Amino acid sequence: MTTIAIAGAGIGGLTAALYLHRKGFDVKVFEAVKEIKPLGVGINVMPHSSKLLHDLGLGDKLDFTGIRTRCIEYRTKYGHVIQSDPRCVEAGFPAPQYSIHRGALQFLLLSEVHNRVGPGSVQTGIPATGYRQNDDGVTVLFQDGSEFAADFLIGAEGLRSQIRQQMHPDEGPLKYEGTMMFRGAVEMDMIGDGKTMVIAGDHDVKFVTYPISEKLRKQGKALTNWVAELRHSSPRHIDDADWTRGATIDYITPFREFQMADMNCAAIMEATDIVTEFPMVDRDPLDFWTDGRVTLLGDAAHPMYPIGANGASQAILDAHMLAECLGQQNSPDGLLAYENNRRPATANVVLSNRQGGPERVLDIAASRVTGPDDRIEDLITPEELEQVAAGYRNVAGFQKKAV
Repeated sequence: MTTIAIAGAGIGGLTAALYLHRKGFDVKVFEAVKEIKPLGVGINVMPHSSKLLHDLGLGDKLDFTGIRTRCIEYRTKYGHVIQSDPRCVEAGFPAPQYSIHRGALQFLLLSEVHNRVGPGSVQTGIPATGYRQNDDGVTVLFQDGSEFAADFLIGAEGLRSQIRQQMHPDEGPLKYEGTMMFRGAVEMDMIGDGKTMVIAGDHDVKFVTYPISEKLRKQGKALTNWVAELRHSSPRHIDDADWTRGATIDYITPFREFQMADMNCAAIMEATDIVTEFPMVDRDPLDFWTDGRVTLLGDAAHPMYPIGANGASQAILDAHMLAECLGQQNSPDGLLAYENNRRPATANVVLSNRQGGPERVLDIAASRVTGPDDRIEDLITPEELEQVAAGYRNVAGFQKKAV
């Protein structure tokens, strides 16, 4: 039986394990941390990627854990609704978009890997540091000096992938956009229908919020995820970027000017016990992902700005396509077929996110709206807004007809 080693037990690596196992491969996942914990805050799983998780039989568990997102609502800092972009089954998608706690999704996938692939299929506390290979196989090298022989190796260890570093030793530092992101989650009264993501402000000062847990809805409550983005003239914490880094309260001040009828942005942030900060970083698209019997997946292959809710979704798409290609060609050619399908598509998303992705409507509005008494419909046409939204749906690959 063909053995596939996966470095990294994140969302992409675990989804790949499930799909590769379903294709009949022997899969072993190696995770750097000793104990996998439900870290992080909210993420979104887009309709095209949630369809793949439904295909794995995880729909009921996603519904139990996450929120089916009704729409994304783009607003000015004065509270005008610029655009409401539906993301639900009722809007024509065959699968929902989910807002969910990242750790909850990771643990859901981890549990499924243990149940389907086997209790010993995920080994923790063993960071992969590199590989060596020949025509017949690849050997995974670990920090403790141990090794593992496999037919293929998938580098899915995220932003600081050691597999990627060996493959591209001269790549250089992370690319910093100029924005710091501050994130948290707080239990509070439900905002509106409890199913809407709100993105307000502009490229310089932006507030994003959405509910991420279905369990509190019966009480009219929500575990509410939020992200505050601020541009800085000089970077903070880039080389040692870490989502566990605590934030200081000075980031709240610009958001006291936001005028939302259904929420107080500053109060939401002030009520949050644990706030972390992280720079908005990515990397230039690579010329290649595959070296013989080794390839990359997820953030290891295409780290991107967290715009358009695409990071986890693109990793899930990678995982599915990898399994499909290796299922058809159980050889290095299968890895190349996977790369040829996914690398151009994800490069387009990376580059589009640098231009603001679907959130460009915020900057269009900010350049024209001068105060709370202005009317959006007098300043921006629906056709102009739809052009931005439809363009990004095409880039990200979740057009209604294509999903």
